[in-house]
Amino acid sequence: MLYVGAHTSIAGGLEQAALQAKELDATAFAMFTKNQRQWVSKPIEEEQASLFKETCSSLGYTKHQILPHDSYLINLGNPDQYKREQSLDAFIDELNRVVLLGLDKLNFHPGSAVDKSDRQTCLRLVAKSLDEALQQVDSVFAVLETTAGQGTSVGSTFEEIEEILHLCKYRDRLGVCIDTCHIFAAGYDIRTLDTFSATMDNFSKTIGFEKLMGMHLNDAKSALGSHVDRHASLGKGSIGLDCFSFICKDPRFSGIPLILETPDSSCYASEIALLKSYS
Repeated sequence: MLYVGAHTSIAGGLEQAALQAKELDATAFAMFTKNQRQWVSKPIEEEQASLFKETCSSLGYTKHQILPHDSYLINLGNPDQYKREQSLDAFIDELNRVVLLGLDKLNFHPGSAVDKSDRQTCLRLVAKSLDEALQQVDSVFAVLETTAGQGTSVGSTFEEIEEILHLCKYRDRLGVCIDTCHIFAAGYDIRTLDTFSATMDNFSKTIGFEKLMGMHLNDAKSALGSHVDRHASLGKGSIGLDCFSFICKDPRFSGIPLILETPDSSCYASEIALLKSYS
């Protein structure tokens, strides 16, 4: 089953994310569980969680079709102890919110080395933070998103993602989300069938498709290998449409949320319809 959708808004209530997805004729959606630009938010009330779960059930969305995303503020690899602990506390809260909503995945950006740390130290801190978080919260997969490698962010190569998986004691509770814009900006060519196949073979050998738990489908305003994270609408960037056709026709990408994060939300419905037409 092809699960395609978009990142929808929780303005007006958590259930609004599911209602908006249905309006888009989406078979999947992503969402934040709180204001993504605040460290602390009000706890999810039982009534709110029940309404969200009832809405998803009535609209036919299961946990396999929903990919929550954590706050952009969180940096599990921050070398500053206070800031890492602040991020860790926020990440644990996000995991608990996912549990309350009856979901089982939390998509997140691995982290950034900032100014005081090298990349290897950052990778070790991310793994350490994940061990500490997953020890406290059961039944949720932490899903690392590939990055563009902009600035000092880590996770822009399959090898760095695999290094985090290797270092973490809870590897069986980790997954990966491939962002097409990010991997393209990081230097992975996915524009032709040959280059797309080579990149996915690389992913398979380095990490393994059993770890793939979601994708973000975005074109890129930036050039191949630029390490600049700038999303574009499908077919309006440097990647082009062929890549998205390859994904939708490939059974390795079925049964996981394929989520649009393209910049013009007014195009979501037509982009979802386009992706469905490829399958």
